[in-house]
Order: sequence, then C-alpha cells, then structure tokens
Amino acid sequence: MKSPVLITGASQRLGLAMAQNLLEQGHHVVVTYRTHRSSIALLKDKGATVIQADFSTEAAIDRAIDEIKAISKTYRGVIHNASDWAQEKAHTNKQGLMERMMIIHAVAPYRINLALEEALCNCEEQADIIHMTDYVQETGSEKHMAYAASKAALHNLTLSFAKKLSPHVKVNSVAPALLMFNEGDDETYRKKALKKSLLEIVPGAQEAVKAMNYLFDSDYITGQTLHLNGGRHLK
Repeated sequence: MKSPVLITGASQRLGLAMAQNLLEQGHHVVVTYRTHRSSIALLKDKGATVIQADFSTEAAIDRAIDEIKAISKTYRGVIHNASDWAQEKAHTNKQGLMERMMIIHAVAPYRINLALEEALCNCEEQADIIHMTDYVQETGSEKHMAYAASKAALHNLTLSFAKKLSPHVKVNSVAPALLMFNEGDDETYRKKALKKSLLEIVPGAQEAVKAMNYLFDSDYITGQTLHLNGGRHLK
C-alpha cells in the first residue's frame, strides 16, 4: 500500500474536497476532524482513516501525533488545513484568542511536521507538505487580527521547513481569499464580496483541489505560495 496523505481539518469545505479527491485517486488518506459531521462517516466508508483531534491544546496535539504516527511509518504528504476563523469582537480574552490562533495555525503544524520528518523523508516518493494559509497573511485584517497573525506565522514556517526538509520534501503554501460562501451569507454580502477581486467570482473548493494536485505533481516547487485570490491584491 502507498504511503498515506494526512489532511487536518477535513470534515468540511476545502479539507473535505481535497480528501475526497485524493481518495478518488486511490490514495490512502488519513483525516483529522474537530467536530463530527456526516461527512466523516462518508470519508470513512470510502476508505479514509479518521482521527478526532482538537489542536487547541498541547495535550491534544500530543495525542493526535501519537495516533498519526501509529498508522504508518511513512507519509506521502501532509496538508495542514485545520483552522479556526475567530475574530476579536467575539472574544473578551484577547490573550487567550491570540494563544488559541497561534497554537492551531502555527504550533500544531510545526509540531506535526517535526514529528513526521522521518516518515516523510523515508517515503519512496518525493513527499509534500502543504500549509493552507490565507490571503490576509500579507494584508492583515482589522476584524481578524490574531487569525491573520497566526496565518502569517504558518507562511513563515513554509520557508523554514522548505529549507529543513530539502531535498526529500517539498514544502509550500496555498493562500486562498474567498473561495466559498457560507450558507448564511446574504445577497448583499455576496455582491460586495465578489467585487473585491478582479475576476468577480467565487470558484469553490475545487480551486484548492487543483492547487493541491499541482503542488503534488510538481518536481521543482518548494518554499512558495500559490495565491488563490482572483487578482484581489490588485484592487
């Protein structure tokens, strides 16, 4: 059996789409999820190995790493997609908010990458790490300051791990802007959001799937960021 691909935060949206695509390609996929949804049972039925993991505490990260390492001695890839899109106005404890954002978006990927270094480097194929970052890593965000800062930290880890794990592992980031609307987004918000990019579309989760496959298939990209923003940086 081929070495598995680990995807964190794969119960919905981009993570779910990437997991489904890899399963369709015949990969052994290991997924983590924080909240159980019906999608987890569907992934399991298709052959995925599932792990419940909340990456907001050191103890939870420890448990997840032990479970991940017990599944396979080698890994073809790791996609860090687990995320929490928290904003300042919803939290009175700003210290706690920043700590939570940093541990989920930077500490957990940092520790998992280090823990799986040998498993990735010993894979028969060239291995990949993909950090799912965010458009706001370079612009900042007035409403999601801690979130933006933690995604910027994850972007910087891309550069460091690309150096550390070369030449055996390619390490890259995918930085999306708005790829999908939420069910509760009203028409006024949707129209306003579409105007933020040059292309004025919301392409859906498959745009992240395409980026993932491009990076996996490439032989010569590492330490880079694929920006999925429809030209938003030029507005």
